[in-house]
Amino acid sequence: MNIDISKFTDCKILVAGDLMIDEYLWGDVDRISPEAPVQIVTVSNEDFTLGGSGNVVNNLADLGANVYAAGVIGTGINAELILEILKKLGVDTTGVMQTSERPTIKKTRIIAANQHVLRIDRETRQPIPAQLTKALFERAEKLIPSVDIILISDYGKGVVTHSLVDGFVNLARKHNKLILADPKGLDFSKYAGVSIITPNKKEAGLAAGIEITDDSTLEKAGRILQEKAGIDNILITCGKNGMALFEKNKKMYHVSAKARQVYDVSGAGDTVLAVLGLAMASGATFKQGIALANSAAGIVVGKIGTATVSPLELTQAVEYSPDERILKHRSAAELIGITEHLKKKGKKIVFTNGCFDLLHVGHIMFFTAAKSLGDILIVALDDDDSVKKLKGSERPVISVEERVKIISALDVVDYVVIFSTDKLNELLKTIKPDVLTKGSNYSTDEVIGHEIVEKLGGQVIVIPVSNDITTSRIINSIRGRETK
Repeated sequence: MNIDISKFTDCKILVAGDLMIDEYLWGDVDRISPEAPVQIVTVSNEDFTLGGSGNVVNNLADLGANVYAAGVIGTGINAELILEILKKLGVDTTGVMQTSERPTIKKTRIIAANQHVLRIDRETRQPIPAQLTKALFERAEKLIPSVDIILISDYGKGVVTHSLVDGFVNLARKHNKLILADPKGLDFSKYAGVSIITPNKKEAGLAAGIEITDDSTLEKAGRILQEKAGIDNILITCGKNGMALFEKNKKMYHVSAKARQVYDVSGAGDTVLAVLGLAMASGATFKQGIALANSAAGIVVGKIGTATVSPLELTQAVEYSPDERILKHRSAAELIGITEHLKKKGKKIVFTNGCFDLLHVGHIMFFTAAKSLGDILIVALDDDDSVKKLKGSERPVISVEERVKIISALDVVDYVVIFSTDKLNELLKTIKPDVLTKGSNYSTDEVIGHEIVEKLGGQVIVIPVSNDITTSRIINSIRGRETK
């Protein structure tokens, strides 16, 4: 693909659009209200994250870019929260305007017993007045000469008006900048003159006035949009069917989706816009950028909730592993956020650890049984030095990097982490599993870390295993045959 992801830290990106705050309330339901036939949700946790164009900003910041935000927010506590988050991300907020005449857009999602039970929107969809558009444009005008590329993230909440897009397009031409837009609505002519738009299949079909059911209708929709909207380049994202690029006077270019378990498609379009923009800012062609954005989208849909992709994940997906299941490999630090989020979603975390050198049928049976004890199975692998201390100087037979790939290929395993034996207790305190499990060649009291897990409210379960099937016996058997 020839895109140097490490250069993303040199890129300067302006993101204009509908800034909003996403609130998540997590809780349980155990009774019905006496006031009305509705559930009572007892809230246990509350999370806030950037939504709308803010999620594009979040993606860019996580990939190391220098981000400039432009948008309109209110003046209350929700507006201050947005500014606080942007500040923590290191985002330039020169282009963010506050007004008492509009509310800060806030979407509250209530999730109970692992079910999304309600969403509450506080918003306006009215276009911002002409004087506010002019003021926002004037602020952005000062930033555009110093940025590499402009991204417009339109969520249909009134900030991205026709006149604002026209102004940005004219400035982009004046300063020879690319401008990318993720569109909203039925009239894509609003984005005439941008370098490329990135609608999803449903949005493209509605704007083109046809239902997209196959490659033929997909191509027809793309050509209609090119003509009606006056845009030469259109990228239509098609979920599990990949992406289709339409360029002027060229054949439709299709990129197949990467095979991956899909957990949540929330925000995948934001990731596509962010990564495509970064790739183009780094000097990539449209096709190179689309391939990278496709890989990034494949990563985020494998995560729960609106998520971003890290430089390491993107690098692994592009350069190191044609089998993206290797992305199950996480650091202990990454697992903190992952497990916290999963637990809030009501998921039960199962943890096991070991050398797992020379995978055999006994291991497969053990992992299958371990996964049945909960929802998410985390396997911690002893690093090579730890294996030597535990098993002898001639072990491991297989390096930890190879063991990670092998274990990650198992469908029953959700995450893999590498650790040093003397750091096991520290790892358990970090992950806080609901279940710690080992084979029945240990008693519960012999399982290292059982005190920590039980103190944290978890349980220790030993799984029956056969002593006739062990890695050591297999290795000794092979050595015996070689001697003979």
